[in-house]
Amino acid sequence: MSDSEKSVPAIGTVGLIGLGAVGALYARLLRRGGANLLVLADEARAARYAREGVLCNGEAVAFDYATPEQARALDLVIFATKEGGLRGTMETAAPFIGEKTLLLCLTNGVTSEQTLAERFGEANILYSVAQGMDAVKMGNALTYSHPGMIVLGERTPGAVSPRAQAVADYLNAHGVYALPVPDMVRRQWGKWMLNVGVNQATMVFEGTYATVQRPGRPREVMLAAMREAQMLAKLEGYPISEEEFGEWVALVDGLAPEGAPSMRQDGAARRKSEVELFSGTAVRLGQKHGVAVPVNAWLYETVRRMEAQY
Repeated sequence: MSDSEKSVPAIGTVGLIGLGAVGALYARLLRRGGANLLVLADEARAARYAREGVLCNGEAVAFDYATPEQARALDLVIFATKEGGLRGTMETAAPFIGEKTLLLCLTNGVTSEQTLAERFGEANILYSVAQGMDAVKMGNALTYSHPGMIVLGERTPGAVSPRAQAVADYLNAHGVYALPVPDMVRRQWGKWMLNVGVNQATMVFEGTYATVQRPGRPREVMLAAMREAQMLAKLEGYPISEEEFGEWVALVDGLAPEGAPSMRQDGAARRKSEVELFSGTAVRLGQKHGVAVPVNAWLYETVRRMEAQY
């Protein structure tokens, strides 16, 4: 079945799983926008969320939580977890996923949809990235200046499908800026390229967005790592133009200087990061294609050494 032949859903119920920085941000926007939203969690986590509460820019937000024991099939389920937690949250979310439930995954990298497809099949998965936000979450408190947007589309390039448009329309109508695009997988490679640079440079140099926005070695490392990722994306069949490269850099330069991406937040909290998704993937792809990626190799080893000290 082609993307254009897939049925267009009537979206009325939404589940979101994962209340990290990205998940809390979009859950808050959807809630404020009037969406019929459930935050999905296992019983212990739901109890902790309810007990501790969630603060968004200093405002307490009361979410409706649902556990697998309370499950019913939803129209749309959004995964907002990190790669390391994705498989576990898939099992928590599984009882909420029916034959017609559409799935969006905001996890970084270029493999999360494949992970979802292994568990739920490919048919109901839309590909997506979250970009442009500067959300920082410490404990139960989220702060942000730029909410960013969700870019979404089908795996196969072509015209925007009716169901991708329907999901985007729903999100836009409920407070989340969403952009449906005809070349979604290539966009994911662009976001991966950005993360390879900004996430790793801010972590290694223990800084904020300001650290890579101003001239200096951290910015040079960020740009060099992105150039290696750009080369690898082309070898994988997803070329990123110079204009697009500049747009991704401009996105970083426009973020709140005091903010920091998820990998730096992990480092500051002495948590294991998503280094395998970023320089780990770059090193493996370099080996696959027989090309050198010295900056990413250095970043990979540096982050691994840092994390070994936790």
